[in-house]
Amino acid sequence: MTRKYYAVKRGRTPGIYTTWAECQRQVSGFSGAVYKSFASRQQALAWLQQTQPRQHRPQQLQLTLDDQARPTQPAAIKLYTDGGSRNHGNKRGQHVKANDKAAWAYLIEYRGAQQTGTGGEYGATNNKMEVLALINALQFLLDHRLNNETIAATLDSHYVLDPITKGWLYGWQRRGWRTASGSPVANAEQWQQLLRLLPRFAHLSFQWTKGHADNQGNNVVDGLLNQTMDKM
Repeated sequence: MTRKYYAVKRGRTPGIYTTWAECQRQVSGFSGAVYKSFASRQQALAWLQQTQPRQHRPQQLQLTLDDQARPTQPAAIKLYTDGGSRNHGNKRGQHVKANDKAAWAYLIEYRGAQQTGTGGEYGATNNKMEVLALINALQFLLDHRLNNETIAATLDSHYVLDPITKGWLYGWQRRGWRTASGSPVANAEQWQQLLRLLPRFAHLSFQWTKGHADNQGNNVVDGLLNQTMDKM
């Protein structure tokens, strides 16, 4: 079998990789990734050196609305997700009670139509719901063979966005789902689920929006998850 070399010019860590799986970790979900495969390491190195960026560290995606407004064509699909929970007087950082309500929701806009989904769970954290919202939205798109469309996902949760756009997910995976400090990653099962889904989307970008403000899609999913908790 002929060996391939994958050169990543723009990604989480630019360089030359010998397997597609390694290359994929550097470019999947990274806005504006630039990479190419070659038959030899020499060819890959020559291509990298043609227009090698001056900085030795890749520029991370900046999650601002201004940055996300620059694409020349709008995404075919707009996706909004949110998660939330209600506790009974718990102080910040305390354990969630078994009867606390939690819920997730998503909104998908495609070709003038809207698709929503929501679900609830008792005794779950807000963070878990944030991850589940994105998982369920991506699974819906995958089930309906929309994963090759251009998709712009808007979230108000840095808890979800940062591990994806800053590459933390792959670090956790390499360390056996432990953080850099050695602590177990919270909601590891959900993160593993998400990590299996992300590489299946060819043109997926992320942006942050302030929650409970003036983003209509974000307000819709917030309303949906609260309706779910109201019914629990």
